[in-house]
Amino acid sequence: MNSDENATAESVNSATLLTQAGSGAVEHVGPVLDGELIDDTLPQPRRRTMRRRFVRWWQHSPRVPLWLKSKPQAVQAAKDAVVAVLRAPWRYLGAVIRGGVVGVRWWRQWVRVADYRTAAEESEKLADKFTEIRELTLFRWKVTGVVLAVVALVVAVVDLVYGTDPLWIAGAVTSVALAILGRRKDGSPGRKPALAGPRTLTWTMDPQVLVDAFRDAKLIGKDESLRLVERAARVGDGWAVTVDLPATRKAADVVKNRDALASALAVDEVQLIVERVRGNGGHAGRVSMWVADEDPYSKPPVRTPLLGVSRWDAWRPVPFGRDARDRRIDLPLVWTSLLVGAIPRQGKTFSARLAAAGLILDAWVRLYVADFKAGKDWDAAAQVAHRFMSGDEPEHILTLVDWLAELVSEVQGRFRRMRDLDDLTCPESKVTPEMSRDSTLNMPITAVFVDEVQVPLEDRTPVVVQGKKVPAGEYVGELLTWLAKKGPAAGIVLVLATQRPDSKTIPSGLRAVLGSRFALRVMDWRDSNIVLGEQMNTRGFDSSRLLPSHKGVGILRPDGDTAAGADVLATTVRTYYMPNEDWQAICQQGRALREAAGTLTGHAAGQDTRPALDHAAVARAIGSGSTESATVAAERIELPEPLAAVVEYLGDDLDEGRREFVPTAELVEALDVEPTAFGRQMGDYGCRSERFRVPSDDGRTKQVRGYATAEIRAAVDAVAAGTLDPGDGEDDP
Repeated sequence: MNSDENATAESVNSATLLTQAGSGAVEHVGPVLDGELIDDTLPQPRRRTMRRRFVRWWQHSPRVPLWLKSKPQAVQAAKDAVVAVLRAPWRYLGAVIRGGVVGVRWWRQWVRVADYRTAAEESEKLADKFTEIRELTLFRWKVTGVVLAVVALVVAVVDLVYGTDPLWIAGAVTSVALAILGRRKDGSPGRKPALAGPRTLTWTMDPQVLVDAFRDAKLIGKDESLRLVERAARVGDGWAVTVDLPATRKAADVVKNRDALASALAVDEVQLIVERVRGNGGHAGRVSMWVADEDPYSKPPVRTPLLGVSRWDAWRPVPFGRDARDRRIDLPLVWTSLLVGAIPRQGKTFSARLAAAGLILDAWVRLYVADFKAGKDWDAAAQVAHRFMSGDEPEHILTLVDWLAELVSEVQGRFRRMRDLDDLTCPESKVTPEMSRDSTLNMPITAVFVDEVQVPLEDRTPVVVQGKKVPAGEYVGELLTWLAKKGPAAGIVLVLATQRPDSKTIPSGLRAVLGSRFALRVMDWRDSNIVLGEQMNTRGFDSSRLLPSHKGVGILRPDGDTAAGADVLATTVRTYYMPNEDWQAICQQGRALREAAGTLTGHAAGQDTRPALDHAAVARAIGSGSTESATVAAERIELPEPLAAVVEYLGDDLDEGRREFVPTAELVEALDVEPTAFGRQMGDYGCRSERFRVPSDDGRTKQVRGYATAEIRAAVDAVAAGTLDPGDGEDDP
């Protein structure tokens, strides 16, 4: 009996005994088999492990070509192969011609005794060696003639005896030799250098054109070249290529001088996107470039994809637009805030409404909408908004003050309630998606949209704060700043839009805490920096360079990851198109969702009552009434240039005393001013350039000319007090 039969017998006996013990009589129940279910269709663990190891090695091995690892690279390699086949005859002919030219040059140098003549010239004995050189030159001419005669005789004899077939074979062999001699090689005499690494065979991205462009733009030296990291590939309606710069060259300089590179490539700067490659696959000298076939923003705009959805989740980024490569760019809104800045008629309100559209389609989002344009652009939002207002009168500004004070109290209440929640419900002091949809907690995502925010910020209507009368605009700025700092963690989203992005309108303290920025076309680089952040123009992002025809096109600096990558500082985006009829349809859909979920409140539900508030408690919470800083004073008055530009550039460094002095060279470069005139103008306001001792990178101390920040603050205070006019700081003659 084999082992299987023994196992079967044991199973039968066990079954019989169990039956006897249970009923007292023996009952045959049939064989009971013990075993394990094995599915032969599943791969064995060892095979699966070996396969995973092989796949991992295949994906990461440098010996496996890139086109065998990626389908897009394989498709591109196939296209390159087809192009190579089509271009092969012409390339071969060109190589043969170049080989013939190289051969003629070699023969000419040989027959002229160039090496002997050069040696005689260097030793200053050309006159003594002239006779010998002449004789050797005549001898080599005779040798050339004899060789030509012999070759002609051999050709005639072979043609007479064997026909033309051997001559064709000899001609083919000679052409192959000339083609090898005339092939393009990096560093060879008489040949143009090309990119190191794999050569691309695309039509438009010629390696030599790229190298010459970098040299013409003075981004690399004449004797330097580039190294190809990724072959030129088709991405969208353009070509993408990644290169490594020579040692000591920085990608930041290429980004900064994008205009010069675009000029060298003979394309408009809007067609060229240059980015530094960051992360594990990048370094300070690796540059990713994308060159569009034509202006990527000249096409008709695309309708917003939100029209095709029945609802949206506010915790998902909102579809905002498409970049030059036609990639969809989504804008994260929760846990951040947004500033939209532009001159009139550039799509500012449309951009803000795009951000609102995704939140409107979430029935659990509470909306505050204040339209200080006093038009009808936001009227459709009244049917979904918890608070809604449209107007630019002083009473509207005071209503906004009440709203913001109500939100300050709401944020404080939410944080107090979060302290009492368990760690499972509230793991951190932040609102979670589950908490925002729990009606018993009453912590929904609350979005505040203020269009033309410069109207309330510039208002001078007096309001009483802690027993003192302050301008309403100043108080609004403090409330917005506090909400932008502490509100996001409690589920408050601020979206501010302005057509006057200047230092006097948007307080620096408020701008510093607005996470996401979107700058459409503005007048100059200073306004662009006010929206996007300091020195963004030196990093290649300046919305004043956008064309007037680019409606709805702006530079987005998101606070979060987008399709452009988490390491991308900013990207140029063309916003989706959402006309009024689409906006009204989205608002109607948002109202229907709220009615179905029972979340329609406030103004939309006909319950628009004025909130009862303790403004004194709110003022104490936000710390209102503190000492006026230099930048606040600069915003309150109109500082003259260049003092206003210096204060704007220094920002919080000037207020908080983080810097004792600022080098003159830094200010001249950042403000793009003429050094002599700048020094004279600063002297008019009592700011003198002095020498300061600062530590250098090697540990030594060096002297640098600059301005003391204390003198700059004193000049601002003097101008604010009206005790200093231009010329007061001049020396007496």
